[in-house]
Amino acid sequence: MSDLTLYPADIAAMSVGQLAALPPAQKAEISRNLDEALAWLKQARAKFDAALEAAYGEQARAARLEAGKDFGVVHLNDGPLRVTVDVPKRVSWDQVQLAAIARRIAAAGERVEDYLDVEYSVSESRFNHWPAALRAQFEPARTVKPGKPTFRLTLTSED
Repeated sequence: MSDLTLYPADIAAMSVGQLAALPPAQKAEISRNLDEALAWLKQARAKFDAALEAAYGEQARAARLEAGKDFGVVHLNDGPLRVTVDVPKRVSWDQVQLAAIARRIAAAGERVEDYLDVEYSVSESRFNHWPAALRAQFEPARTVKPGKPTFRLTLTSED
């Protein structure tokens, strides 16, 4: 086992091939350190975002109200610091109500696609529990692609 600790700058300077060639213990250490760093960064970001909300949230809401908008970008000044606050609009639709509307549109003889974006999908667990004859009807419409691989490294104890 190597006693050499690799710091973020060292890792960034190494090629993929050099990292791949590291001894198993170093790979495990790097993986653990990166996971811990990511968790720390995520927690620090959340805390700092809460601090920014505490410092500028009320002022941003007032600026948005003055501009007559509920969402979007407002700019604030805090001395030499220009603060841009963006509140994006997140829209969600009630699926049960949209299905009822789609049935009314179809019953009126209109094309549902002229009003709604329709996307069909089948859950993988449901598909896998169907009888083979039913699955065969759906298979031509099904595409399976690999996702991004994930790696978890743990050192086994050496006895």
